[in-house]
Amino acid sequence: MSEVADFLPGTPGSELLLVADHTSNRVPADIDLGIPESLMHQHMAVDIGVDPLAREVAARLGCPAILATVSRLVVDLHRERDELNAIPVISDGHPIPGNEALTPADRERRLERFWDPYHRLITETVERLRPRILFALHSFTPQLATRPQEKRPWEVGILYNQDVRAAHIAIDLLKAEGIVTGDNQPYSGQDLNATMDLHAETRGLPYLVVEVRQDLIGDAAGVRRWADRLTPILQRTADALA
Repeated sequence: MSEVADFLPGTPGSELLLVADHTSNRVPADIDLGIPESLMHQHMAVDIGVDPLAREVAARLGCPAILATVSRLVVDLHRERDELNAIPVISDGHPIPGNEALTPADRERRLERFWDPYHRLITETVERLRPRILFALHSFTPQLATRPQEKRPWEVGILYNQDVRAAHIAIDLLKAEGIVTGDNQPYSGQDLNATMDLHAETRGLPYLVVEVRQDLIGDAAGVRRWADRLTPILQRTADALA
């Protein structure tokens, strides 16, 4: 494990690569966000359930995986580098005082420390392994604290921007299994797709972004159940693109 990512080597020749930008709520000891510890266990700090799910899915697929090891509140690795929310000053209605106090030079140093090496690792891994598809795993809340009236009924969401190849295959497969599936829901990949835009869209590399509702993978039993359901669909999606 490095300061920015945990690399799981997988099985040589798998031709698949999994990335997960929000698997950790870790805040380095020299960074003070100025928020209560309780918030570090909520979705604003980490994609709940994704770390164990990503590890289980990667093991079953035999594929390499890159799992972030820093909280999205330190640096949101799933944002464009120059985007303000790459270092959020507010999240789901909660101000982040430690980030509000950063000078432009402080921001640049933090991006150089975390964002740059994380995305460099993905770039180097893609160039070295030449996968035929990238998978990304995230989780989403049943509802945002700032929008309690907006329920999110989907069990899984598939997000995409311009490249729809893998997404359309996976959506059909998920629905055929009776899984309540969001097509570019609970939000659109045309609005938020930074990691796949950078590492897949620019290369013409097929990709699949999978969002799982966090209450479904909040414990070990849920992780196993959804690894059982998702792994064969991910494999079938990759095979369909061969």
